[in-house]
Formats: sequence, C-alpha cells, structure tokens
Amino acid sequence: MAKILVTGGLGYIGSHTVVELINAGYEPVIVDDLSNSQPKILDQLSKIIGFKPAFYRFDLCDEQKLIEFTKAEPDIEGIIHFAAFKAVGESVQKPLKYYHNNLTSLLNLLSVYSGKSVDFVFSSSCTVYGQPDELPVTENEPIKPAQSPYGNTKQIAEEILKDAITSGDAKNVI
Repeated sequence: MAKILVTGGLGYIGSHTVVELINAGYEPVIVDDLSNSQPKILDQLSKIIGFKPAFYRFDLCDEQKLIEFTKAEPDIEGIIHFAAFKAVGESVQKPLKYYHNNLTSLLNLLSVYSGKSVDFVFSSSCTVYGQPDELPVTENEPIKPAQSPYGNTKQIAEEILKDAITSGDAKNVI
C-alpha cells in the first residue's frame, strides 16, 4: 500500500482527501500544524475510516522538523500539498505572513524531497488567473496579475514548480 503525505490533512479538503485515499487503497500520512484546523478532526476521521491515521503535528516552514519527518516516514511515495494560508482578506492585511508560510513550506518540501522519486500534487487556486475575462474560469485563461498577496503566493508557487521541473529538482508534479 503506497504511503501518501497529505499536508494540511486535517483541513476541510485535506481530511476529505484522506478518506478518499483510504477508499482507493492508499495509506495517508498527515502533516498539519493545526493553524487552520482542529485536533477533533483526527478523531472524526478515525470514526469514519475505522482507525487512526498516522499524524504529525508540525509547521512545514520548520525544515529541521520536516527532515526528521522524512527519517520517521522514509517510504513516502507521493505528496498532496494542501498546507497553506488561504484567506484573501487576511493576506492583504498580513502579506508577509502569507509569503513566508505559503512559499517556505513549498520550498522546504521541494528541497527535502529533491531527487527522490515522489509524485507531487500541488493545490493551486483560481486566484492565479487574476481578474478573468470570462466565467467560468478554465485552465486556458491567461494568467493576469494577482489581486491579493494570497493569489500572488499561488502564482509564485506555480513558477517555482515549473522551474523545479525544468531543472530536474522535482519530478512527477501535477
């Protein structure tokens, strides 16, 4: 059974993803700092799936903790990266908080897993398209300037991932 790291795995989307991974035969391993979630979600997940999934509480911006995690869980085959601050309004009020968290966590993951054969799914956002010309927005829309620091972190993250793929630092990124 393949182990999949789900960052932000106790958040709304992350916790639902954990359930679906189990239903599909994977073994999710959750990392969450609980800044956008609550410990009771782990108990609720346990009731739904019938067991307590592996859970590590730490901030992905702490590279040393992430390195320790990789030693404790050396056989991770995939990463689904949901861990990010996501409130557009707050990002306008506290832009450095968003740049630090959203970009440092991504950079740490890419750095620590560089050169390893690990599939990587990045959770982006429609905000990368800025103010779209048409609704609904499709992936064929041109990318325009971000309307918030949050949106800008997602645009920058996509550029980082493109560069990491081109350089060979990251493989199998979706």
